[in-house]
Amino acid sequence: MSVLLIAAIAAAAFYAWNRLGQPGRRPKPGTPGASALARAQELRTPLVRLATALNIPTQAAKLADRYEAGANGERYVAGHLAPLQKEGWTLLPDRGFPYGDANVDMLAISPRGTVYVLDAKKWAARYQLRVKDGRLWHGKRDVTDWLGGLHYATRTVGRLLSVQPVPVVVMVGPLRRGVQLRVEGIRIIPAEDVCDALRTLDLQQLRRQRGPYFIDFAARVLPPYTER
Repeated sequence: MSVLLIAAIAAAAFYAWNRLGQPGRRPKPGTPGASALARAQELRTPLVRLATALNIPTQAAKLADRYEAGANGERYVAGHLAPLQKEGWTLLPDRGFPYGDANVDMLAISPRGTVYVLDAKKWAARYQLRVKDGRLWHGKRDVTDWLGGLHYATRTVGRLLSVQPVPVVVMVGPLRRGVQLRVEGIRIIPAEDVCDALRTLDLQQLRRQRGPYFIDFAARVLPPYTER
């Protein structure tokens, strides 16, 4: 390799590093989107960041983009959920399980005692979201199996807390306001309608007595998610 080529690569690396700056501070566990954003930061190694600056596509950068989009979706949903806290709802974002690598985007506990497992999803708005023949479609793609993680999380939360949680997908992007879908027992609602939708849904549930001890118990059993 010629000295000139080595010098060019070194100059490009120096330029890229200064252009991109240092990676952001690691997000605090237990905040909306924290684990997804932390994963994106881990994927963006110095070499990946350099490749991105030089317009060289990498699988790691593509995956990091997906995690960042997911984190942004979780934070967007958390912002819309904020009014419920003033009404006595408890919101526990980004919770982990005692085993495995799965997590819950948001655990919501209503003043009436119902536990909701909320899964924030940010999908492309240009493709229509619809239910056909019992399957969920995003444009021409059957995405029903993508709900498997929420099914697992709901079952696990139910076992750990001895409750019957209600699974809800809070959708950012392809679902118009005022439209709700339901597939395989999962409700899908637009993020902009989430407070009104949860209030209405909660009135349909049986009231259950859950004192402060239950909130503490849930927070201990489902602590802030951290990578294992």
